[in-house]
Amino acid sequence: MASATITRPAPGPDPAAGRRSRLWSWPVLALIVLALGTVIGFLVYPTYPNYDSYYSLLWGRELLHGVKPSFDGYRTPTEHPLAVVFGMVLSIVGDPADRIMVGATLASFVVLAAGLYRLAAASFGTLVGLAAAALLCTRFDFPFLAARAYIDIPYLAFVVWAAALEAERPRRGTVVFVLLACAGLMRPEAWLLSGLYWLWCIVPASWPQRIRYSVLTGLPPVIWTALDWWATGDPKFSLTHTSGLAEELGRTSGGLSAVPSTTVKFLKNLDKVPVFYAGILGVVIAVLLTPRRARMPLALLVIGLGTFVLVGLAGLSVIDRYLLVPSLLVMVFAGVALGGWTMLRSGRARTVWAVGSVALIIYGVAFTATRVNFSTFTNELTFRGDSHASLRTLLNDPKVRAGLRCGPVSTPNHKLIPDTRWLLDAPASKVIARSDAHERSRIDRGVAIYAVSRLSLLRSGFTVGDESTQDTFNSIPMPGFTRVAFTSYYSAYVRC
Repeated sequence: MASATITRPAPGPDPAAGRRSRLWSWPVLALIVLALGTVIGFLVYPTYPNYDSYYSLLWGRELLHGVKPSFDGYRTPTEHPLAVVFGMVLSIVGDPADRIMVGATLASFVVLAAGLYRLAAASFGTLVGLAAAALLCTRFDFPFLAARAYIDIPYLAFVVWAAALEAERPRRGTVVFVLLACAGLMRPEAWLLSGLYWLWCIVPASWPQRIRYSVLTGLPPVIWTALDWWATGDPKFSLTHTSGLAEELGRTSGGLSAVPSTTVKFLKNLDKVPVFYAGILGVVIAVLLTPRRARMPLALLVIGLGTFVLVGLAGLSVIDRYLLVPSLLVMVFAGVALGGWTMLRSGRARTVWAVGSVALIIYGVAFTATRVNFSTFTNELTFRGDSHASLRTLLNDPKVRAGLRCGPVSTPNHKLIPDTRWLLDAPASKVIARSDAHERSRIDRGVAIYAVSRLSLLRSGFTVGDESTQDTFNSIPMPGFTRVAFTSYYSAYVRC
């Protein structure tokens, strides 16, 4: 294979993907199918935002009302400035804002798939791009993140499109800096990407360009720090709050020695085993056959892995979401293993490689079919929608509304707080957790919410990693309270 002649496309977008004379092409048709499927999924499975995204809506609503956002609440997640601003805009429409946020995130997933195709196609050709996008759509963790409005999906879309545009035209400049700045207002890992890209572009740039690039690079950390300072009085609040919450929830790093094994474990979970090993093979093939065209995907992969190492060294929570960017690049290089034969001229090597890729695809399909329980995903999506509707029905009950005059609403722990606050349009002081020791004196009056079904009890009744007696008692009705309403997932008790 090494002696085979390679068809090296001209620098820039893949010619086959860029023909303007063809209105319809496989990439366009695939994008239309994905968009239609996403719309159907949005309508069939009415899911709602996750814990972090609901807080973005709540903080955005507080800003809209002229109130400082409650970043320092009990076990609140890390704030993300762009998500908070987006939440503020959505809050204008009221109750439907949570579903609109889910729809926007699903749309971001379609944009992400298109960006991953464009990055892979610009580097290695159309078939590799289609393979990478197909792998993304069939790694069900990613569509599930989109269906729950996780901020990671739009963040990945910004990063991938920045990389795709840079792969098409090196040192592209402003548009890439803008995309990375948007990403940097969603996750601080993008600051490293912006800084490295600034080093790459700054020397040959003109002075006006240097000023513009420097402003766009420095803006996200400045805005993030200023927002923390204004809202909490601590410019380093996000960093210290994230570290403290990780330790409180038992998600601390295992140290630098644990990073290699954790990296492999997380990537296998995100990409699945066949894709993980196909990605390693694809890296070797790309470096040997097309080293120049592999520079952008390979650089992004290395930077993503390096960022994960830095996260571990900083003592932040080491979770698989910090490896989402590298996992996408593994898909790109797996696409090289599957479709890279199109970069060879006709001959025996090309034929052998094509046959081998077909065999690899068959193995991957068989691996997925024998290990993935599709009902798990549908059941999970159904539960997310049904449980939220159940909580809304409970909180709208007239007896529950009347009980709000008697005191705050209490939930077993932090998990139901953002949903409850959003549905009641309540401030932070009106919805508290029974697991919060600082609020223990306030839970003897008001409305107490409890999970009653097995699934809702496991998801929102107990705190992961907390096996204390108190955690169990928080899900047991308190003496003196009377049950006034119940649904299939939750019940409400009142004491005045």
